[in-house]
Amino acid sequence: MTTHSFTRSMSGLKNYLGLIGALLAMCILFSILSENFLTAATFTTLSNDIPTLVVMAVGMTFVLIIGGIDLSVGSVMALAASVLSMAMVRWGWPLFAAATLGVLVASLCGMLTGLISVGWRIPSFIVSLGVLEMARGLAYQVTNSRTEYIGSAVDGISSPILFGMSPAFLSAILIVVVGHLVLTKTVLGRHWIGIGTNEEAVRLSGINPRPSKVLVFALMGLLAGVGALFQVSRLEAADPNGGVGMELQVIAAVVIGGTSLMGGRGSVVSTFIGVLIISVLEAGLAQVGVSEPMKRIITGLVIVAAVVLDTYRRRGERSTH
Repeated sequence: MTTHSFTRSMSGLKNYLGLIGALLAMCILFSILSENFLTAATFTTLSNDIPTLVVMAVGMTFVLIIGGIDLSVGSVMALAASVLSMAMVRWGWPLFAAATLGVLVASLCGMLTGLISVGWRIPSFIVSLGVLEMARGLAYQVTNSRTEYIGSAVDGISSPILFGMSPAFLSAILIVVVGHLVLTKTVLGRHWIGIGTNEEAVRLSGINPRPSKVLVFALMGLLAGVGALFQVSRLEAADPNGGVGMELQVIAAVVIGGTSLMGGRGSVVSTFIGVLIISVLEAGLAQVGVSEPMKRIITGLVIVAAVVLDTYRRRGERSTH
C-alpha cells in the first residue's frame, strides 16, 4: 500500500468513526430528553421512513463525486410516482410493470440532465434546475394536479416483515452495499473518483470521461425512480407535490456523510450514516417538542457545520501532500 492510499484509508476510517460517534451522541442526548426515543417503535418508524432518502442519497454521492450536482431529484421522484400510479390505477397494470415504467421515466430524466450537461459543457446545476421544473410540470399533467390513491396493492413493499424492517429498507441496505462495492472495487468507481479529482488527467490518460458522467446522472434518475416506488408504497398514493425540497435533504445527507462538494471524494457507507444522522435528528427534535421552524434552523446549522468541516479536511489533506 502506498503512503497516499494509506493516508486516504486512515482519513476514511476517521470519517466513519466521527460520524458514528456523532450518531451515538445524538441518540444518547435524545434518549435523555425524551423517554420514548429509545424504543422499538421509534427505530421501526425510522427504518421504514428512510429507504427513499437512502437510495437517492447513494445516487447523489456518485453525482457529487464526479463534481456534478442534480437538483431535479425530488421532482423526478414525483414524476416517477405519478407515472406508476397512472399505470396501475388507469391502465390496470400490475405493480412490477408499473414500477418498471416509473423507474424508466426517471432514468430518462437523469440521462437528459447528463447528456445536456456533458454534451454542451453546461453546469449540471443549471440543467437540473430546468429538468426540475419540467418533471414537476409533467407530474401535475399526469395526475391532473391531484393525489392519486392506489391503495393496498403497493403497501407490501413498506410493511415490516423482519424485526420491524420492511422489504423497502432491506432493499435500500442492499443498494448501499452494491454502491459501496462499485465505488471501491470496480474500474468504473475509480473512473468516477478520477473524474472528480482531475478530469483533464483522466482525459489525457486516454479515457473519455463523458460516457461515465452521463451514466452517473442516468443512475441518479434510476435511483430516484426506485425511491418513488418506496414512497408510493409507504403512502399508498402518488402526490404530484411529493418530493418538494427532497433534493436539499438528499444533498444534506451526502455532505454530512463527508462527500466533497468539489468532487473526487466520497463514500456510500458514510452517506448512509449521514442519512441516519439527519433522520435521527429530525425524529429526536420532533419528540422533544421542537417547532418546525426551529427544526429547520438546527438542521441547517448541522449542514453548514458539515461543509465547514469538509473545507478544513481538504486543507489538511493538501498540507500533507
